[in-house]
Formats: sequence, structure tokens, C-alpha cells
Amino acid sequence: MAVLGALSIEPMTGYALRETIRDVLGHFWSESFGQIYPALAELERLELVERSGSAKAGSSTFTITAAGRRRLRELLGEPVQVAPARNGLMLRLFFGRTLGVEACRELVVAAEADAQRRLLEFDALAVQVAGETQHAADEPFWQLTISAGRHSAQATIAWAQECLAALDEVAR
Repeated sequence: MAVLGALSIEPMTGYALRETIRDVLGHFWSESFGQIYPALAELERLELVERSGSAKAGSSTFTITAAGRRRLRELLGEPVQVAPARNGLMLRLFFGRTLGVEACRELVVAAEADAQRRLLEFDALAVQVAGETQHAADEPFWQLTISAGRHSAQATIAWAQECLAALDEVAR
């Protein structure tokens, strides 16, 4: 879905696709780079994308076909599958009595700093996306994902501050 979706925006090489998935979709979706080229080969075999240029995947440009657009619509229409959460920070905090208050505090401070950094990145991304006239029709939808990232970062910051106060109480 991520590969077809990215190619629905514009044709690109496998390398550009990797970069797009990492840099643009990366705030809410991750894809193994080792899966992108095999996915492109399979999508080409299924005639959902077309390759132009070199026969090598790294230097070819891939374009979504009409069948690929139909398949993308089908995939986007399927129910969202929620994966079980795996959060290393929460696992460590759950066993915080063993880890110790100071180590827990350090983890929470680091999580808050990371959330502050992400919030700044989302703010910059929102401005960047708003200024792109080439993708004006996509912009409102892209802003929705940026807004979700901002809210998530803000919630993490608020949670971290609450957590630090609770850890201070435990330490007393």
C-alpha cells in the first residue's frame, strides 16, 4: 500500500521511493528498505506498476498503472489492522521498581526531549507542505497526518511532565 500510494503521487526510482517512505511517510509508517525492491518487482509482475529506463531497479523509474490505482483504492478501503503495541519505554517503566526511580526519570526526560524535537519537525513539515503548490490537492490530507503527529508529540510532552511529577513523589 505504501509503495503504490507513494507512486500514485508521482513516478520515482526505487531509491527515491525509499527516501520518500523514510522522510515523508516515516512519521507514521515504516517500511523495511529490504522489502521495497522485491515489492516493486512483484507489483511490476502483477502489472500494477510499469518500469521505464534501465532494467536495474535502482536506476529505473516506476509509474503506477491504472490497475495499480484500482488496487490502491481497494487496499485503502480495507479495514485498518491494528498491530499489537510494543513500546520499550512502557515496558521499562512498568518494571520501574526494579529499574529504579532515577533510571526511569532519565527515560522519561529523554522521551520528552524526543517529543519536543518531533513537535518542531512537525511544525516545520506543516509549513513546508503548505508551501508546495505541486501537490496542492494532497496538502489538506497530508496536513491531517502532520496534525496527528503534532497531537501525539504534545500528548507525550504532557504525559512526561505528569510522569516526572509522579516519579518525584515516589522518590520522596
